Amino acid sequence: MQTSYLKLIFAVLLTAYFLWIAYDPMQGSFLDLVDLPIHETGHLLFRILGEFMGIAGGSLFQVIFPAVFVGYFVWHYKYYSAAIVLFWVGQSILNVYVYAADAVVMQLVLTSGFTGSEGSFHDWNYMLTSLGLIHHTKSIAGMIRLFGTLTIIAASVLSVYFSFQPPVEDPEEL
Repeated sequence: MQTSYLKLIFAVLLTAYFLWIAYDPMQGSFLDLVDLPIHETGHLLFRILGEFMGIAGGSLFQVIFPAVFVGYFVWHYKYYSAAIVLFWVGQSILNVYVYAADAVVMQLVLTSGFTGSEGSFHDWNYMLTSLGLIHHTKSIAGMIRLFGTLTIIAASVLSVYFSFQPPVEDPEEL
């Protein structure tokens, strides 16, 4: 039973931290340093699908990567662990929101060390312009933020719920 309380405490602490990030995604989080190399790897992996997908692949892979771990834990009936990693998925989506929201003003300092307006390439400006949606940046970014926040709320509820659930046996091992 003591383990359940430790899991609950951890879930509550993560809930507080990630809801704080959801409240103000522009402040960033410690996971931003993890998200960046994953994002850049996504560009490399998706570039075989063409220019647009190579550019979109950064943001896509940064969300897909932690989602794969969620899937792994679900596959292995480790629902508490899946819920904990789901916080990372939500944070990563909010990190994408920050980038998408910057598509018009291009003030973020990008990996080149320059802001988008100083000549460095800006993924979301390119994607939204290519799709003819640059004038809808605020709405699109808002939807991304909502989805990230809802993901964090789901992670909060699930991690608290699974704190007290007994481990699920793998049916193949029975």
